[in-house]
Amino acid sequence: MSMNNHAFPLTAIDREILAMKDEDFSLVTWEQLKGIIAANRLEQLKRRPSDLRRYIAWSSETKAEYGTITNFVVQKRLHWTPLPSSTPGEPPKFEFRNPIPFKDQDDFSILRNDWPYGLDKGIVHICVWVKTPIATDPDTGDVTDFSRTLIEDFVNNTFAARLDTIFGSGKGKQHVLWFKNWVALQSVRGVDHIHVLVRDAPDNMLQDWFKET
Repeated sequence: MSMNNHAFPLTAIDREILAMKDEDFSLVTWEQLKGIIAANRLEQLKRRPSDLRRYIAWSSETKAEYGTITNFVVQKRLHWTPLPSSTPGEPPKFEFRNPIPFKDQDDFSILRNDWPYGLDKGIVHICVWVKTPIATDPDTGDVTDFSRTLIEDFVNNTFAARLDTIFGSGKGKQHVLWFKNWVALQSVRGVDHIHVLVRDAPDNMLQDWFKET
């Protein structure tokens, strides 16, 4: 398979990873994740060489069939119906019950990331997709203070509180991280979502999260 695929813009880091073998790739540890997210250096999160090769091939095939990765996610993973007013080529819009993100369970969906980054054992990569737009600062591209508070409350109530039952009161937060990609780093543009990373969560708890939406 050729890596010179114009449908998938390769960065210098991508090309470096594609030249590697899996055994030469260093999985990202929890401590490294905390540093990357705290510094907002999200471009440092990369897939394993073999996963990246498969992702490039899958991305090309999916775009050929569905037009965009966004169309695939909306139709096949989320099963959401865009509003008729959604303009082709523009981000899809969806009917929502509450204009404030994460406030109504029907307005979001919790799914395992199909193509996670190369993370250390025990770390699970989750995406929370929302029908309601998450406000960002037009100058910086980062989430607004209000959005950050909404996200942190949601992550704490949905994930950290549940993990408290395993690790002890107040300790669940030590097993959860979250971030929201800059637009330039998003493979699925136009459908707002956040990334949640949980560490050492039992399988039954993970399945409960995925079944709840």
